[in-house]
Amino acid sequence: MSNQSPWLSRLLVTKPLDVLLKESQESGAHSLKRVLGPLNLITLGIGAIIGAGIFVLTGSAAANYAGPAIVLSFVLAGTACLFAGLCYAEFASLIPIAGSAYTYGYATLGELFAWIIGWDLILEYAFGAATVSSGWSGYFLSFMNDIGVHIPAALTASPGTALVQYNGNWEHLARMQNTFLTLGIDPATLPQMTASFNLVAFLAVLAVTAILVIGIKESANFNSAIVIVKVGIVLVFIAIAGAYVIQNPETTIEVNWKNFIPPNTGDWGSFGWSGIARAASVIFFAYIGFDAVSTAAQEAKNPQKDMPIGIMGSLLICTILYIVVAGLLTAIVPYSSLNVAEPVAVGIDATGVKWGSYLVKVGAIFGLGTVMLVMLLGQSRVFYSMSRDGLLPQWAGKVHPKFRTPYVSTIVVGVFVAFFGALLPINILGELVSIGTLLAFVIVCAGVLILRKRRPDLHRPFKTPWVPFVPIMGIVISGLLMLSLPFDTWLRLIIWLAVGLIIYFAYGRNHSVYKPA
Repeated sequence: MSNQSPWLSRLLVTKPLDVLLKESQESGAHSLKRVLGPLNLITLGIGAIIGAGIFVLTGSAAANYAGPAIVLSFVLAGTACLFAGLCYAEFASLIPIAGSAYTYGYATLGELFAWIIGWDLILEYAFGAATVSSGWSGYFLSFMNDIGVHIPAALTASPGTALVQYNGNWEHLARMQNTFLTLGIDPATLPQMTASFNLVAFLAVLAVTAILVIGIKESANFNSAIVIVKVGIVLVFIAIAGAYVIQNPETTIEVNWKNFIPPNTGDWGSFGWSGIARAASVIFFAYIGFDAVSTAAQEAKNPQKDMPIGIMGSLLICTILYIVVAGLLTAIVPYSSLNVAEPVAVGIDATGVKWGSYLVKVGAIFGLGTVMLVMLLGQSRVFYSMSRDGLLPQWAGKVHPKFRTPYVSTIVVGVFVAFFGALLPINILGELVSIGTLLAFVIVCAGVLILRKRRPDLHRPFKTPWVPFVPIMGIVISGLLMLSLPFDTWLRLIIWLAVGLIIYFAYGRNHSVYKPA
């Protein structure tokens, strides 16, 4: 036997399933409270999924990568999520523990892989909330401008962002370039300035953090109420935009959809079929909500039955809404004009229904707020699980005796995310979250294959159908979408994981609760 064998066995030790199942049955002041039913779980998923995808990323992905074929990008991304979602549902019902893919990886692939996926989930959820806070600020500022309240422009975007004043509002210069080109406007003739800090995004994250500390039931009820409002507003947009398309087919379908798949510019990922794939990988960020549902498994009343309903139900509802909204949006507005902070508001403005614009902006403000809530909820629960296993310091797992929430990790994560959202540009954040999400999907799908092989005897309340086809397809499609992301996104992921490994070998490996037999 080689000298490395004990070392390797230490890195690949798995967390026993009987320990996980015992943890899932814990109760008392130092455990999480089981109060969530199937409706709460579905609305948690919808709360996270419907947000950035519809209200922020649809426009920029259509303008920069896919054109009207962004519809096909949502179909591709939704298909990848279907395969991954079925694998998540099996694990969430079998191992109803906070921690999502981190916990599943620990049970199947071993501690080193669990750490990698846990660190990756920090990237997914924390940077996801930061991305949404940046998009949220765009809608909030637009709405405040509409009602005559003007916030200092220097405090409305990340440092260094070039701003230009157009039609009385301060806009991101980079997003407005195509619009100015189309209108024949020289931006140099307009007032310009440079932003220093996104105070709006910063304060939004802190407010959501406070709600999460108060309690999971209160957070879930708040989320459910807002989800009803924002789904209603999305349906209003579909009704208004659909009526406009029916009444004006000559200026919508026949003009804006004339080149449904714009020809490739010569660069991979810039329109054409490669652009559809690139857009699918970018908007994949919009789907991270359904896997955030699995982080609440330890707070579900009947996780074996309700977790699959929450995951698959929210995924199906949101995919349908995404496809319809993306199609209507690119039909009523030329795709080249959609690279703005509030593309749906631009779309509703194009229909001439002024009250609809106000309604959509209000829906986006509340809707993106619930996305931040679910992302931050997921992140604090991953910290909680990693702390319980000894891979992170004990403070990250402290549960508030009254609120029964992991309040210390929630506050720490919230403060960091607030600064990320205020300081980093939305495009860098979005791509980082997408690659982190896709890596999590690959590991969960691989985990289903491994556990089916190792423990075929386990009672699985929900079984992923068509194994090994479904998990293999989840791995392949997610992997291909990862490959379609830019090289610098991969570089940032590698640097992030390298930092994580340093922390693991310096702290986590030495403090881990589980040792090889």
